[in-house]
Amino acid sequence: MNIMKFRPLFYLISSLLIGLSIFSIAKWGFKTSIDFAGGTIWEIKTPNITEQSKIEDVFKSNDLSINSINKTGDSFLIKFANIDQEKKVALTEAIKKIDNDTSDLRFETLGPVLGKELLQKTIVAIILSCLALFIFIGRRFNDFSFGISAILAMLHDSFILIGCFSLLGHFFGAELDSLFVTALLTTLSASVHDTVVTFDRIRELKRQNFKLDWVNLANQAVSEVIVRSINNSMTIIFMLLSLVILGGSTTRWFSVALLIGVICGTYSSTAVAIPLVLFWKRKK
Repeated sequence: MNIMKFRPLFYLISSLLIGLSIFSIAKWGFKTSIDFAGGTIWEIKTPNITEQSKIEDVFKSNDLSINSINKTGDSFLIKFANIDQEKKVALTEAIKKIDNDTSDLRFETLGPVLGKELLQKTIVAIILSCLALFIFIGRRFNDFSFGISAILAMLHDSFILIGCFSLLGHFFGAELDSLFVTALLTTLSASVHDTVVTFDRIRELKRQNFKLDWVNLANQAVSEVIVRSINNSMTIIFMLLSLVILGGSTTRWFSVALLIGVICGTYSSTAVAIPLVLFWKRKK
């Protein structure tokens, strides 16, 4: 199976996806949650309030705007700007006038300084993981072209995931939060997993037949592992799809981020990492 003959098509698809991500980020940016922008999350249980508009009216009467509000069962998850304790008491009393059985489930505030710190730590974590993987893969395969190819494929997946959330944020209100950071870091791991398996198969085939050129080695290695990679990814994709469709609103975008990451990781292990290795070998 001569999969590597489609390398120009793979380059074109990746270029289009990255270009679309850059366009979306530059034009629309991101919709950030309070994890990055700062604010308050208030989750209340209101057994006798079924209409979201009643909660919104309470906030309007107290001169407060709601960033987002989600209803799950008999509870509301509300996100808004930071308030002091006096304002919180006034809101609670106003809601209890509508439903005396109202009770607090969660009340959290986060300042923008903590959000900035979270973003900085995320960037540092990505840089350190890339360096560690580059050194580890390069030394394990005695060839740093494998290391740089795996890192570029991993960054390819991560950038597309970030660009997708810029689009989803603009059209569907998806927010960047701490769960997105978790999904992003998980994508880094999932992306490099299948790549290393294919790299390892290339190394084994090279030992068995050192005269075989790199393109044929890549085709043979991909042909032997692609079915396993797709089957493995599909089991994860089916589970994530069920979470996206049936899961709660608080974890839906987290599941979407993981789903995008798994699909990108499965694609890049064959269509990005291996062609990059062949590119470095041709230059060498």
